[in-house]
Amino acid sequence: LSASMYTEIQRERPDGGNILTHPDYIDGNPDLIKPKKLLNPVKASKSHQELHRELLMNHKRGLGVESKPELQRVLEHRRRDLLIKQKKEEEEAKKLQSPFEKELLKRHQRLDQLEKEQEKQEDHAPEFIKVKENLRRTSTVTGDEKAA
Repeated sequence: LSASMYTEIQRERPDGGNILTHPDYIDGNPDLIKPKKLLNPVKASKSHQELHRELLMNHKRGLGVESKPELQRVLEHRRRDLLIKQKKEEEEAKKLQSPFEKELLKRHQRLDQLEKEQEKQEDHAPEFIKVKENLRRTSTVTGDEKAA
């Protein structure tokens, strides 16, 4: 039944059923310049050709596109496990900190900040003040030693 319908359609269309129009340059006129198909820059690139070749080889060997080499899978798995382990350790460390430890940490950070500020102030002070303070320190140390 379908074959007979196809033959009827062929009879109705004298051009053979081709809906596309034929280009004008096929008539063989030698004065016309025949257009060339443009190259796709992506397909022309070496990296694309190598990737395509590798995909074809993997397909022939029966490897899937999503499958990775075993070494790469193991390394990614280790990296992921290490990150998860570090996150768990950080969370446990935060949970285990008592209020006392938190307060000690805050004080330690404040002391560090004060020391940095003092160093900055000392850096800006003139040299004779630095020398004078060093002399005071040495004089108090020698005075304490004499008393002892």
